[in-house]
Amino acid sequence: MSLIDTRTPDPKKFIPGATGDWEVVLGLEVHAQVQSKSKLFSGAATAFGGEQNDHVSFVDAAMPGMLPVINEECVRQAVRTGLGLKAQINKRSVFARKNYFYPDLPQGYQISQFDQPIVGEGIIHLDMPDGPVEIGVERLHLEQDAGKSLHDQHPSMSYVDLNRSGVALMEIVSKPDLRSSEEAKAYIAKLRSILRYLGTSDADMEKGNLRADVNVSVRRPGGEFGTRCEIKNVNSIRFAGQAIEYEARRQIAILEDGGTIDQETRLFDSVKGETRSMRSKEEAHDYRYFPDPDLLPLEFDQAYIDALAADLPELPDEKKARFINDYGLTPYDADILVVERQSCDYFEDVAKGRDAKIAANWVINELFGRLNKEAISIDNSPISSDQLGGMIDLMADDTISGKIAKDVFEILWTEGGDPAAIVESRGMKQVTDLGAIETEIDAIIAANPDKVEQARDKPGLLGWFVGQVMKATGGKANPKAVNDLLRQKIGIE
Repeated sequence: MSLIDTRTPDPKKFIPGATGDWEVVLGLEVHAQVQSKSKLFSGAATAFGGEQNDHVSFVDAAMPGMLPVINEECVRQAVRTGLGLKAQINKRSVFARKNYFYPDLPQGYQISQFDQPIVGEGIIHLDMPDGPVEIGVERLHLEQDAGKSLHDQHPSMSYVDLNRSGVALMEIVSKPDLRSSEEAKAYIAKLRSILRYLGTSDADMEKGNLRADVNVSVRRPGGEFGTRCEIKNVNSIRFAGQAIEYEARRQIAILEDGGTIDQETRLFDSVKGETRSMRSKEEAHDYRYFPDPDLLPLEFDQAYIDALAADLPELPDEKKARFINDYGLTPYDADILVVERQSCDYFEDVAKGRDAKIAANWVINELFGRLNKEAISIDNSPISSDQLGGMIDLMADDTISGKIAKDVFEILWTEGGDPAAIVESRGMKQVTDLGAIETEIDAIIAANPDKVEQARDKPGLLGWFVGQVMKATGGKANPKAVNDLLRQKIGIE
């Protein structure tokens, strides 16, 4: 990780201590599982689940004489990810052996990349409440995952599951440009969004397909970088934020007490909400990197890169800009919509030929709110984009009011059906007959002469009359017609 400071200190992000302000400096190493059917150097399956040691080839198990063969799809996905990060694609890269010993690493080394990665420097844009922030990406390299040690199946023994051994990972290393837990969480969320748009990783943290190693140090504002501690394998965005907050304050307390920070690797205990020491932090020389003799350098030409670049989808930043410019959405609404590619597609289907702001309001507030409440993904939404669009059409032509639309939404959610047929069969059309509305208004005005006088002095009381008319018509009266007629009859300009 580069130790070049590229950011000006921001007082809003300083952490107050007993002896003055402190600044947290963060860098992230995010490991994303490559979306491919087979592993990086073997034909074994990458499918999640299955019996232990069921997806293991002789290569993954490091059987003697078994040689690795590069998976072209993993290379393609890594290059596409680099292009999505606006990064430098290196036409020549080298695989290296990273030597260490652990029971779930059968070879005694991990095939990774060291000083010649497949992707160089890039950038990720974050839209933070205080303004935009640019976070540098130092590199992206390909490497194979290790297996998994199982410690909870026998009281005195540990087991090893090699299903993940050899699975292709992209390690995406940021520069130390992050200055708060909120920025770190936003960075992980944005990176996850980009990976999913590209289809290069499903980035599912619950399955372990996206994990973050968080490097934390503190310093006096603008001073020299402090000693960093690495928090390994954080598997949720929320936990990343909690781990950073705890670790930063732990380091500040040690320094203010006159102590020093040991460079080490730590784990985050999500139950206790604290980090704890795991081992001393290794340096690159501890791993004895050297080029893997079984793998030739990875080389491709510019035409290969250009062909992949031409086939990239529209990514979150570009999509957000288009939603603001073409649909007139606020940056806030656009931000919400572009998080997931499927959400964007749903919104655009609903907005097609309709008022985009109304469409966004219903998708964000009503649909997303209900999906989040019931923990349902947009792909499994009980209401299709055609159904929601049809309901909005009924509002646009005054067949139903906004209040009635919420009742229709509830029926669509629980029962399904065609919005127009539901409104017709259940007598839910709003009353637009001015004569009928006027009759109800006249009756209410006649019964409440004192409130009429009050409303003339305090026009805000008009809302009470609107409520009475809506109540009398079962909520079916056209609200605009009610408002206009009431103003006319009471004499409010």
